[in-house]
Amino acid sequence: MAQMCAGICVLLLALHAQGNDASQSTGPNRGARSQMVQMDSSKSGFVGSQVELRCIFINSNPPVKISQVTWQKLLNGTKQNVAIANPALGVSVLAPFKERVTFKQAAVRHRTPSLEDTTIVFSNLQLYDEAAYICEYTTFPAGNRENMVNLTVFARPLTRMTLTTPTIVARSQRRKMTVATCVSANGKPPSIIRWDTRLKGEATFQETRNQNGTVTVRSNYVVVPGRETHKQKLTCIVTYRNERFTDSVVLNVQYEPEVKIEGFDSNWYLNRQNVQLTCRADANPPVTIYQWKLLNGSLPSNVEIKNNSLFFKGPVTYDLAGTYVCDATNGIGTRTGIVDVNITEKPMARGPPGGVIGILGGIVAIGLIIGVAVTVVMVHRRQQKTRTETDNDLTDLPPAHKPAPPPPKKKNSDMKGHLTSDDIQVVHLDKDEDMQKLPLQPPYYDMAPSESTPFTDKLDSGNHPDEPLNPTEYMSHQRDVDHLPECQSPVGPLHPPVTFLPQHAYAQPPSNEPMYSNTSFSAPAAPRATFPKEQSV
Repeated sequence: MAQMCAGICVLLLALHAQGNDASQSTGPNRGARSQMVQMDSSKSGFVGSQVELRCIFINSNPPVKISQVTWQKLLNGTKQNVAIANPALGVSVLAPFKERVTFKQAAVRHRTPSLEDTTIVFSNLQLYDEAAYICEYTTFPAGNRENMVNLTVFARPLTRMTLTTPTIVARSQRRKMTVATCVSANGKPPSIIRWDTRLKGEATFQETRNQNGTVTVRSNYVVVPGRETHKQKLTCIVTYRNERFTDSVVLNVQYEPEVKIEGFDSNWYLNRQNVQLTCRADANPPVTIYQWKLLNGSLPSNVEIKNNSLFFKGPVTYDLAGTYVCDATNGIGTRTGIVDVNITEKPMARGPPGGVIGILGGIVAIGLIIGVAVTVVMVHRRQQKTRTETDNDLTDLPPAHKPAPPPPKKKNSDMKGHLTSDDIQVVHLDKDEDMQKLPLQPPYYDMAPSESTPFTDKLDSGNHPDEPLNPTEYMSHQRDVDHLPECQSPVGPLHPPVTFLPQHAYAQPPSNEPMYSNTSFSAPAAPRATFPKEQSV
């Protein structure tokens, strides 16, 4: 039992010792894995500028021994040493970097250097400096640690704009030609060129890649030179990355004279004084020679030539009529101006200027529009007023005094044929008293008497002069009343007077058939003497 316990104790001590050895052996490796070289992923600079490439050894706990630091250039898979820092041998910069590369920290160059920060400085960058750069640390016992940075070198281009020739000559052939050139040379990356001008032309572009990796961009501006292109401004705009360059020129175009003759106003009449003709020419360079001539003849004797003008002395005569020609010449060519002069006997009538006529016409048009509008409004208001007064008058009248409504239109067949049974109202009178008590009922109108009617509808029995009208006479009288205008009321009462009624209605024996033979109701020559027993209304 005691031997077993002793064996267990020896085993535990052995395991503990083995664990300590393992921990001591793995400690340095664990620290090595936490150590690293810190650098920027990329850096850039322009040709001729300065740039720093940072390299720092961090997390050196537990401490390790730095044996050497080496900078290398990696280009197309090939490594080239740039600079070396060694605690025993010092600092060494290799050609061709010796004059342009230095270590930033002065402590690196001391006899007992500090190599944790080995940042280098590139001066006067060149295009061939563009590459990947490796910073490698050699340590003990951790081994080698390294990192890499990509260096990009930009080349700012040289921009210039030039005229093709100092003086551009416009020819009569009107051909296109290059008037200006804009160049952005040796740029990396290439530039973008565009033009800003009012000229109507076109631009051409060309890129050339140089051996050192730069690009030259060239653009030509092409126009047809002429008088309208003279003194026009032409601007070239070059954009390189976030930078912008501009350059401008003003075109100097030489062209032949543009000639016109002034002074003739189409109103040269006999005995007019102080008339002249002037030759105007637009030219570059200016006109040096003016020549006057008269087609189909010679200039009048009373003409004085002074510079570019013709002065006609004395009054105007018919001899001044003709076609005058002016030739203007400059260093580019000669152009001609022509005017036809005609002489009238009397001055021509001059109307008002066009602007005055336009203003007067506008005023007249506005006045007419306003007048028409006012007239329409007044007529509309008058119609409304007339309708209102008419409605008021009709409303105020009592029913007996209101105009009778128009009779319904009758068909042509009714006017030509006999009355139908629907158009005749038959009243059977058995006794005279019934007839006397029955009031007359016209077919279309309410014949109720008004207050001013001199008779009543009731008839006295036995008094024959008060008997009712014969139906034919009554309807003829009623039609005459209907034909009166609507705006006038008939003179007298609507009912016929008593004296108008027939005096002897039963002069002939009554007949059982109606007496109506024609419904056209034309005015009868004389009242009928018979009266039927059946009254047709």
